[in-house]
Amino acid sequence: MSASSNISTKLEDGILSIYMDRPDKKNALTADMYTAMVEALQELDSTPEARVGFITGSKECFTAGNDLADFLQRPPSKGEEPPVFRFLKTLPKVEKPLVAAVNGPAIGIGVTMLLHCDLVYAATDSKLQMPFASLGACPEAGSALLLPQTMGYQRAAQLLMLSDFFTAEEGKQWGLINDVFSPDVYQAKAYEQAKRLSLQPANSLRVTKMLMKKAQKEVLEEIMELEMDYFGKMLKSPEAKEAINAFMEKRKPDFTQFN
Repeated sequence: MSASSNISTKLEDGILSIYMDRPDKKNALTADMYTAMVEALQELDSTPEARVGFITGSKECFTAGNDLADFLQRPPSKGEEPPVFRFLKTLPKVEKPLVAAVNGPAIGIGVTMLLHCDLVYAATDSKLQMPFASLGACPEAGSALLLPQTMGYQRAAQLLMLSDFFTAEEGKQWGLINDVFSPDVYQAKAYEQAKRLSLQPANSLRVTKMLMKKAQKEVLEEIMELEMDYFGKMLKSPEAKEAINAFMEKRKPDFTQFN
């Protein structure tokens, strides 16, 4: 097992498991963690013995999303591509199957990364949310395209515009999650499915995944570039500053002062 920046990996049974392990911060992702996640995904595709990727969190949580304090302390420099953007660009390019096991809070990128996983399993205690609009930002990870495709425009609009929480069972009904299990077995059940994939012909899985995604590859890249462009600009907006200040001051933000 290798570990770096609260991200650890383990190769066993033909499965490269990627663990987000920062439980004291609900696995909130820092720049270093995003870098380690990118390296893990690249390791998955470049290691012949790794046939399937398996992404999960710690016992209490999948991930609370981006670590806001880390971002404020280390904002992107001019001309620099933030590690989170490198992670977002890497996800859709992974050639091998990805299985996710979700539990507890799954916020922001903790939800949108699931749109790039091939199989998603969740615990009944999962609580999912995409609060981008509430933070003065916009969708990311291609969710502006993939979420309406997955669950329909109106439902996606409700989740992306109102930042509503939803349950694992709702995620299953809406097509985001394959199945839901109790918190004590969800990870084992998801791993079982990863093991089933690892026994399938590896090239067949790679080609099948490529063919399923090929039709929208170009439009997805275009949407993701547009999302990242807007996201970077909107983080400097008065609305985003108000959202961040309100978060830090533990108060409700007031967006009525902005048009």
